[in-house]
Amino acid sequence: MQNLNTIALLLIIIGGLNWLLVGLFQWDLVGGLFGGMDSAIARIVYVIVGLAAIYSIRLFKKVT
Repeated sequence: MQNLNTIALLLIIIGGLNWLLVGLFQWDLVGGLFGGMDSAIARIVYVIVGLAAIYSIRLFKKVT
C-alpha cells in the first residue's frame, strides 16, 4: 500500500508541475513529450494522473 501511495504522490506532482508550466508558459509538458494533447499516450497519462488524484483523496484522513 505504501508503494501505491508513493506512486500516486509522484503522479500528482507531475500533474501539478504540468499545470504550472501551462499557467506560466502556455506549454503542456505531457503533450509536448507525447505528441500533443490529443495523442492517445498523452490522454492515457492525463487519465492516470487524474485517477491518482482521486485515489489520493482518501489520504486526507492521514494528514488531518
